[in-house]
Amino acid sequence: MQLRIALIFVVCALCALHTVKAKPANQVISGSQVGLDVYCALCSAAVGTVKDMLKWGMSREAIAKHLLSLCEILHLEKEIVCKGLISEFKVEFITALNGSKLSDAEDCVLVAGNICSGAAHDPPLAWSVKLPNIPKPSPSNHTPAKGAPKLRILQLADIHLDSLYTPGSSTNCGLPLCCQSTSGRPSNTTEGAGYWGSLHGPCDVPERTIDNLFAHLSKNERFDMIYWTGDLPAHDIWQQSREQQLSLLKRLTDKLLKYFPNIPIYSSVGNHESFPADSYPPPYVTGNQSESWLYDTLAQTWSHWLPASTMETIKYGGFYTVLVKPGFRIISLNTNFCERQNFWLLLNVTDPAHELQWLVSVLQSAELNGEKVHLLGHVPPGVDDCIRVWSENLNKIIVRYSNTIAGYFLAHTHQDEFELFYDPSSKQPVAIGYLSPSVTTFIGLNPGYRIYTVDGFYDNSTWGVLDHETKILNLTRANTENITIWQHEYFAKADYQLADLSPRSWHDFTLRLASDDDLFQSFYKYYKKMGAGLECDQACRKERICALRTSTSGDKTYC
Repeated sequence: MQLRIALIFVVCALCALHTVKAKPANQVISGSQVGLDVYCALCSAAVGTVKDMLKWGMSREAIAKHLLSLCEILHLEKEIVCKGLISEFKVEFITALNGSKLSDAEDCVLVAGNICSGAAHDPPLAWSVKLPNIPKPSPSNHTPAKGAPKLRILQLADIHLDSLYTPGSSTNCGLPLCCQSTSGRPSNTTEGAGYWGSLHGPCDVPERTIDNLFAHLSKNERFDMIYWTGDLPAHDIWQQSREQQLSLLKRLTDKLLKYFPNIPIYSSVGNHESFPADSYPPPYVTGNQSESWLYDTLAQTWSHWLPASTMETIKYGGFYTVLVKPGFRIISLNTNFCERQNFWLLLNVTDPAHELQWLVSVLQSAELNGEKVHLLGHVPPGVDDCIRVWSENLNKIIVRYSNTIAGYFLAHTHQDEFELFYDPSSKQPVAIGYLSPSVTTFIGLNPGYRIYTVDGFYDNSTWGVLDHETKILNLTRANTENITIWQHEYFAKADYQLADLSPRSWHDFTLRLASDDDLFQSFYKYYKKMGAGLECDQACRKERICALRTSTSGDKTYC
């Protein structure tokens, strides 16, 4: 009886984690603290039981069979989702638990994060990257001269192309992703999936919308380079494969080459590119379970825009650096090494692939050479999806090299937002990470993109962001009138009344959000890309402002 109960708890934990995967990063499991405490206690007991079952010699297949049976009997998900999830994640999850040196409770804290840790810290595996014993130089007071050359950078984030998207299909199909050919038809035809996408239900975007966007960009926009910051596949993670992930990567790469043949593109890898989703084993995991199948293909496709010098680290860990021109460097991080739903981290969470120590060495070299740096990544360090100890170390690095880092460009949440980085000694804002709005509609968002205006292309440029503009596709009009207009939504500097886009100006902006109702409503409308669910009460408002001041997962010091 105890074994059966424990297995039920495992299924509950797995399906709860899956639910978090299928939602925007800002939507986490909610409930009373008592309820969460019970959930975490059950998770801990379940994890211990699976470990015991492995010690007793029960095979992975036998454990997976029990989990599948219970998932179906308890109707925790539809049969197709139960089968797909357990089949895809069984090897990774069970292997990671079997090799974990953490306690049962620590395993749960690691994968569930702030849901289980509350105010507590992540597991007691404190580690710290080493910073050189070189004093931080004073910040430059240089400001761009009037008329100085400027650079325009397009950011494409969270495309989530759904090859199975079917107009007229149900937007409320009972699965984690709808609007597909297998989603059925709604009883009310007006509630079916729109031709260009849907603002209702958990739906991604059809390929025609991506083609329309790329055609629009190539004909109507001017930009000098593209930052392509990850998450290409749809959210139907229970029915994917390695072959599908690679096929989609190559298909989207071909589209970019077709529409933007002379534009350099700098990419970072998202948590959905892997199979299973979020699965990024460290380099010491070899054989069929290694990530070489993805990294080798990334190196091949990214080589259209990157020099041969970047291939070694891409194939090793999915990250790289490139000197774009004298004085300007790009560093692309694989932030999936901080993704807490990456079960491989249960084996060893300490600086996977030595990526952050590598980052320190690159930034120190850039500082000594007088270079300015743009950082690219997918998962922001301040969201609950990111492991706290990893985000703490990244914060330490960014604060130390804030005079070298001229911009940090992120994605993942699908919303239009940002994260401020604060120096813990002075409590002052020293850097900002821009979270670009998504191309996908998931969930209830108009498709969008952003173009940054950057000080660049001359000697001693700051390479800092001077302004950014966001444009969206009005899906309601597109679906009812079949007119696709990618319309201007807002300029950051003018519409937010910013003196400049420095960290101090953005911090002051968050102070104004707390007291200016009209300003906050404008911000929240842009945050949601004028999509569904534009209501935000006082608790919501406080949470949103807090998120803007949080760049370390779970740390509300500056709220």
